[in-house]
Amino acid sequence: MLDVAADLLALLHETTTEPRADDQLAALTLAVSADLPVLLWGEPGIGKTAALNRLAEALDLPLTTVIASVHEPSDFAGLPVVGDDPAEQGVPMAPPDWAVRLARTGRGLLFLDELSTAPPAVQAALLRVVLERRVGALRLPPGIRIVAAANPRSSAADGWELSPPLANRFVHLQWTHDHDVVVRGLGGTWPKATLPRLDPDRLPGAVTFARRTVCGLLTARPGLVHRLPATEARRGGPWPSPRSWEMALRLVAFATAADTSRDVLSLLVRGTVGDGPGLELLAAMDRMDLPDPETLLADPQAAVLPERGDLRQTVLDGVVEAVRRQPERSRWDAAWSLLVRALETGAPDLVVVPAATLAALRRDDWPVPSAIDRLSGAVAVARRAEPVAS
Repeated sequence: MLDVAADLLALLHETTTEPRADDQLAALTLAVSADLPVLLWGEPGIGKTAALNRLAEALDLPLTTVIASVHEPSDFAGLPVVGDDPAEQGVPMAPPDWAVRLARTGRGLLFLDELSTAPPAVQAALLRVVLERRVGALRLPPGIRIVAAANPRSSAADGWELSPPLANRFVHLQWTHDHDVVVRGLGGTWPKATLPRLDPDRLPGAVTFARRTVCGLLTARPGLVHRLPATEARRGGPWPSPRSWEMALRLVAFATAADTSRDVLSLLVRGTVGDGPGLELLAAMDRMDLPDPETLLADPQAAVLPERGDLRQTVLDGVVEAVRRQPERSRWDAAWSLLVRALETGAPDLVVVPAATLAALRRDDWPVPSAIDRLSGAVAVARRAEPVAS
């Protein structure tokens, strides 16, 4: 009878995968590809462990699960082994068996589960494991990736807040369930986990772009380089430091080389340096992607303006500012042509402020361009410019 039960259980365990858009799974696989430790936050039973099992199977990586809360600090820092002559040879710290198996395999996924129920002494012992990949005297090979999971303190049995040094070593991802994914998965088909496809031709440019973006932001906002949160709870999550900015830079480079969606990159950078600094980094990336105002002024008819309203507004403001810095009639006329193009291809309200500012830059000997008449119906630019022209 147990043989028949085993057959039924085997059938229940048989599942397939399918390609499916899943931002949190894409964020996880990109961080794993970038060789950064990831920490999945979610309520108990949300599917964090199941997701890691599917990830390991899809990537053909052996999975080693270590329940952090049931281990002693020595299981991560190593056990002292006294040799024949400790005064001469020292006392090496012997690694546990799971670390030795990982090292022998040379590749794999180390899953540190129940991290938020590990006491402070265990968390301290995990610091070198997560950052330096060292377990006692053993260095884990480069083919090992680290993913951890934790429950919020409110729903964790005897939970602890993560220590700031340990929290700052992870990319934090909030893991939530998707109703459709769960229903389809229970029916036997789960989303397929795949590593991002990196374009070899884009690697140098991706690195340059990532460095320019992060360094440009931190040059303009030096207060973001290191900002330890004031509360204990927030210190256990993502926050900006030189270490986490280095991780964010790596994620931007990988996302750029893989042409990853902005939603996925948003999850990653906000999970690395925090919501506020992460959103500022994304805004800085958007500004770097904007066309040069001088290029637009040189050929207004060929201009391609951003679709997003906030980015289009930034471009138009930049064009007007370029004319203000170097006021010439030809540049002034070109700017009006760009405003007309913006009016024809986007929301009229976006040209109101740039048009008013541009009208105020007119010199006495510059005739009012016909473009103002084309704009007047939408933004009343002609009425604003007439006093200047008289």
